Amino acid sequence: MRTYLIKTPNLFRWIYPKLIWSFSTSKKELYLTFDDGPTPEITDWVLETLKKYHAKATFFCIGKNITNHPEIFQKIIEEGHAVGNHTNNHLNGWQTPVEDYLNNISIAKKTNQQFNKSTIQQLFRPPYGKIKKKQAQQLIQKGYKIIMWDVLSADFDQSISEEKCYQNVLKNTEKGSVIVFHDSLKAAKNMKYALPKVLDYFSKRGFEFKTIESQSILNQ
Repeated sequence: MRTYLIKTPNLFRWIYPKLIWSFSTSKKELYLTFDDGPTPEITDWVLETLKKYHAKATFFCIGKNITNHPEIFQKIIEEGHAVGNHTNNHLNGWQTPVEDYLNNISIAKKTNQQFNKSTIQQLFRPPYGKIKKKQAQQLIQKGYKIIMWDVLSADFDQSISEEKCYQNVLKNTEKGSVIVFHDSLKAAKNMKYALPKVLDYFSKRGFEFKTIESQSILNQ
């Protein structure tokens, strides 16, 4: 049984107003994001596909995966994409004490900084989108921008078809949308089908794919 929402309800924005769900803009701009990497071959494929469409994206990386695959992490940065923190071990915030959760994020931050000397923004996305209010409050106090989403591709769901994954994005995306894909083995089949189609469809309609770091709201 499906336990996730494709389009984030406005109610969530009201409950968590300090979290970033999408961007208000009149411009044809979209924000692709990729969770759970870097992953050998999968992340490399994503980077090559983005390059074909002159698209930029934001990668929310797991700390232990950065440690295991630093060369892929560095390639993400070298190719002009943004990177964010996705905890060190893909922790579920609802199931983790506040102190343990914050410590795990700090470990991932140190790993990120070890390989990425140019980090300006502290972007964070909670795995599964699950974070306690106290965890969020303390992260914001530490200067993090917590990036959620308004469109979930559901590429991780192996019970849906590749076409359904594509339609999830196509039917729910609007100007300023933050879209979630995963550069992981689990999501690879659906993601590899949907991503090129999403890039092609919106590029032909004049949309640009930008990094979240480029959004001026992050500097407010």
